Amino acid sequence: MYGAVIGDIVGSTYERHNCKSKDIDLFPQGSTFTDDTVLSVAIADCILSRDRSSLGARQSYAGFLKQYYHRYPHSGFGQMFEDWAVSRDLYIQRSYGNGAAMRVAAIAYAFAEEKTIIDEVKKSCYYTHNNREAIRGACCVALAIFYARKGKSKEEIRQKLEKQSGYDLDFKLDSMREQYVFDSRASYSVPPAIVAFLESRDYEDAVRNAISIGGDSDTIACMAGGIAEAYYGVIPEHILDKAESILDVGLKNVLRTFRDHYIFP
Repeated sequence: MYGAVIGDIVGSTYERHNCKSKDIDLFPQGSTFTDDTVLSVAIADCILSRDRSSLGARQSYAGFLKQYYHRYPHSGFGQMFEDWAVSRDLYIQRSYGNGAAMRVAAIAYAFAEEKTIIDEVKKSCYYTHNNREAIRGACCVALAIFYARKGKSKEEIRQKLEKQSGYDLDFKLDSMREQYVFDSRASYSVPPAIVAFLESRDYEDAVRNAISIGGDSDTIACMAGGIAEAYYGVIPEHILDKAESILDVGLKNVLRTFRDHYIFP
């Protein structure tokens, strides 16, 4: 969970000012958490609270997403999501963006079977990203985290994800870095995020790889960071401490509770 959150914070200042290099300051002035973190925590909180809710899973996920939007309305939400979140109606959005993929880390830790993870991801997408492209991206990120935490090799992860998603993950970041531009489509941003992890040496290197692509930097680094944490199992303490100093008490409490319940019970 912290791996995804830190990726978001690191990428927060580079989304508008892309840097096509790995040689970056991880936490320049103005670094903050964005909607990626807020909604990742919302999903985690929903899972923690599921047994206290009389709502079905789809409505429960949607309710927590709306609730967290109202807690953190100035965190950089997209216009489509904002319109949905402020509406009193629980209607279906068919976004093909990466907003569903950026927030699924908790699902990959809370559930123990591939089929269940895919089912939960689809439920989390139902109201905001009811679109085949968005669901495919979200399932791919969640399964990447699941395979990583289960000890699969990088090649096994690549092959499994290609088979499950249909994505071509056999490319190098160097081959696309210069021409890569901002585009929030799931199919455009999820594969590079996965390759940023696959090319990495450790957690920090995965995040630096993600930032070096450019584009939707906070979301790409959020996805890559979530996978990298699950694979490497450790985040440098100075990076974790700096990120925690940026989060507020409410977000930290949910992250710590989720960690204690599902990651290190």
